[in-house]
Amino acid sequence: MILSSMRDVVFGYGNEPVIDSLSLDIEAGQFIGITGPNGAAKTTLLKLLLGLLRPWSGTVTLNREITGGGKLAVGYVPQQVASFNAGFPSKVIELVRSGCYARLGLFGRFTKSEKEIVERSLRQVEMWDYRDRRIGELSGGQKQRVCIARALAGQPQVLVLDEPATGMDIASRTGFYKLMRHYVSQHGRTVIMVTHGLEETSAYLDTVISLERKEQEGWQCLVTNSCSVHFGPGA
Repeated sequence: MILSSMRDVVFGYGNEPVIDSLSLDIEAGQFIGITGPNGAAKTTLLKLLLGLLRPWSGTVTLNREITGGGKLAVGYVPQQVASFNAGFPSKVIELVRSGCYARLGLFGRFTKSEKEIVERSLRQVEMWDYRDRRIGELSGGQKQRVCIARALAGQPQVLVLDEPATGMDIASRTGFYKLMRHYVSQHGRTVIMVTHGLEETSAYLDTVISLERKEQEGWQCLVTNSCSVHFGPGA
């Protein structure tokens, strides 16, 4: 089932389009990798899919059948989560708990069930033992894992990750890819991940959207399902 469709999307910065005439379908219930060199508009593509950016022209359409007509629950982990400095006051467990608030609402009660979700989310990224540490005291890779746990605590239907394995060692990266594969296969969720490490991730992915630039041509989107797209310079 198609989760979202982009048709003839044009978007850019200033007067220069970086995405031109993009048409792309995202399938639900898949682990999808977006890869390509620096400047290939990967993060821009993510933000358009999430509605964080509005296209200059064209359409981005969400399949309301999947959401039952309601709002799609999306967890988003951006690229630069390691920017929390040493003075950041929040503890690990407090930050991960905040991932539940969108689901509970402003006055929702934090129950035993939510506490179990928070603990499970931290254990899944191997950060439960750090739950009482302050975020600013952690390494870049540890901060990354905590932010992933926060996204998981929201129990999203779609999890969108922008280079989530940055700062992790090989064992942590492998464990993370296996966790995402389980999240998709066993729970029917959708994971969309920007990655430079296709040699590590390809065994876990259902679909790869590969942004490549051929000689004397613009950026081209190569994917297992229907796609026709031209990417301009920059991102």
